[in-house]
Amino acid sequence: MVGIDFGKPLFTTEEIQRKIQELGSRISSDYAEKDLLVVGVLKGAIFFMSDLLRSLKISVRMDFIHCTSSKGSHPVQIIADMKEDIRGKDILLVEDIMDSGVTIDYVKKMLLARGPASLKVCVLLDKSERRKVRIEADYAGFRIPNKYVVGYGLDYKDRYRNLPYIAVLPLEERQG
Repeated sequence: MVGIDFGKPLFTTEEIQRKIQELGSRISSDYAEKDLLVVGVLKGAIFFMSDLLRSLKISVRMDFIHCTSSKGSHPVQIIADMKEDIRGKDILLVEDIMDSGVTIDYVKKMLLARGPASLKVCVLLDKSERRKVRIEADYAGFRIPNKYVVGYGLDYKDRYRNLPYIAVLPLEERQG
């Protein structure tokens, strides 16, 4: 197993923080007169959502939904649902990465069925090459190539989430 340092980051801590500030400014402007509920998709969104919330210049509330994707008959399983009733509320769904789009599409449809006033999606990373469903983020940090990335909440077998940057996972690490 490799250590915690993979070498050259795909995105440095500083680049990530600059992008989050940009997203935070846009979101703050777009929701200046609204009562926004920010919903994070666990586990991956935890670091991104924390920093994004701190970058906002508006008061918001937050909640979480914990789900997992699988290759079985149910592509997405809800492990822990959110607590808030979202009927009539403005929702910002926050996810670390959107690649196939299956998870975020499932969660978005599930939440839309609950009758929010609005629902937008914010992702740190957009890997559109792998999209299996037609969905786009309303707010996207970085567009990335079809590489397996870890760090800043993104994991491989629940490891490397704590890297302060985002890096491409070396192939030998995935084969080990």
